[in-house]
Amino acid sequence: MANAFFQVPYAENEPVRSYAPGTADRTAIEETLRQMKAEVKDIPMVINGKPVTTDNQVAIHPPHELQHTLAHYHKGDKAHVQQAIDAAMAAKAQWEAMPWYDRASIFLKVADLISGPYRHKINAATMLGQSKTVHQAEIEAACELSDFMRFNVQYLTELYSNQPDSQPGIWNRVEYRPLEGFVLAITPFNFTAIAGNLPAAPALMGNTVLWKPATTQIYSASIIMEIFQEAGLPEGVINMLFTGGPNTSEVALNSPDLGGIHFTGSTGTFQYLWKTVGENITKYKSYPRIVGETGGKDFVVAHKTANPAQVVTALSRGAFEYQGQKCSAASRAYIPSNLWPEVKEGLLTDLKNIKMGSPEDFSNFVCAVIDEKAFDKITGYIAEAKNDDVEIIAGGNYSKDEGYFIEPTVIVAKDPKYVTMQEELFGPVLTIYVYDENKWEETLDLVDNTSPYALTGAEFARDRYATNEAFNRLRHAAGNYYINDKPTGAVVNQQPFGGARASGTNDKAGSMWNLIRWASPRAIKENFVAPTDFRYPYMGE
Repeated sequence: MANAFFQVPYAENEPVRSYAPGTADRTAIEETLRQMKAEVKDIPMVINGKPVTTDNQVAIHPPHELQHTLAHYHKGDKAHVQQAIDAAMAAKAQWEAMPWYDRASIFLKVADLISGPYRHKINAATMLGQSKTVHQAEIEAACELSDFMRFNVQYLTELYSNQPDSQPGIWNRVEYRPLEGFVLAITPFNFTAIAGNLPAAPALMGNTVLWKPATTQIYSASIIMEIFQEAGLPEGVINMLFTGGPNTSEVALNSPDLGGIHFTGSTGTFQYLWKTVGENITKYKSYPRIVGETGGKDFVVAHKTANPAQVVTALSRGAFEYQGQKCSAASRAYIPSNLWPEVKEGLLTDLKNIKMGSPEDFSNFVCAVIDEKAFDKITGYIAEAKNDDVEIIAGGNYSKDEGYFIEPTVIVAKDPKYVTMQEELFGPVLTIYVYDENKWEETLDLVDNTSPYALTGAEFARDRYATNEAFNRLRHAAGNYYINDKPTGAVVNQQPFGGARASGTNDKAGSMWNLIRWASPRAIKENFVAPTDFRYPYMGE
């Protein structure tokens, strides 16, 4: 055991690379894309550090090129979930006893592998498997994921250094134990960074983990697991499962050793998990920690003094980057009547210049949505809008002949409670309500009350009184609130991410507040000279 207080390397945000034509990064990513497409990868599960294969192999196709096969993954069943629980529990004692600096070293190495030799591989996997442009892959798969690893280590030291006061003759201290049992990490398709952070954050704190990535993100998840193993993560600490949701939850949520759930996904699934944990509460050895982020119906609201060009760019980027498949994507906007003509013209001009297609063509801004289920859901709303009393001023076309392509679509609704103003579509559809420029306060109430979600939101104004009024009225409408900026693009250690209401538990990924959820503090009081007489002074004659 080392006998020094170690200072971890100071964490800084990973710089975003441009991939501009002629750069070495551009050449390298293009070559990596070619190499990865030339191979049909076999992707096993990883349980107790070992590859696990099955007879049930499922093909992975790029969402933008359905005729191409990238890989096959091995789908598991309930027995594999139990194997993973057994592996996690067997690994727990040794991992928990490992000094914190050794655990930290592993994840600092993960960060350097991601931002260094694996950078182009993790970006290319995200581009091909999740249909992201190189810029969208770079900002999260390479930069955000390595940021999570580095800053989580820094947060760990800040958390551990949070200690109580002591009095003369007494030494008080707190240790931050991992949870009893295992943590179930269920991760989404849309961010490779989230997929890596959700199992890694509890593991850093000394927990062992069952990791179930979304089936539509397995291609890049397998690269993350490869990096974990290269960094020296011991066997059984993170076990990667490709098991169906019902099978996973049936086994894991019935285990008395369930210690916590780290989740990003749909509201319905999260509520089901929470409900099931509640129904099973007498089975568990401890009360499971439940941390979840479940999406949003994120807003942009502009005041009559807002800069129209800034509003246009916030809508074009906020609504249509990564096809609107961000939990934070701008999907409803409230534009004042005096600005609407200029905002409309600017938005239509942007959309005329936006290209859609494969991420392998670097001139494209929009690619394909993730799968057929998402395509059918989103296009169902568009088809319904064509028959309703709304106006589609841009887009509205779609095809799944070659890939799941949906044009960036802008709906203008006369009714501020129209269905696409309220329900999360998770696609490239923006609905706009044009309000009377003199009804600012009433519009803020609409923003606050229209959706059950409260994840992100943005307001634009040059009038500071208007800015302040929106800030106060919308206090509970968004966990991440942006002033004169789009509601997407949270950066680790700059904008801790998470929302409340139907958007989740607001435990703020990218901050110390998330890590504390994976620790169970123990307060320790040591008395150097213990009393030897039961009597207190007040009892004297």
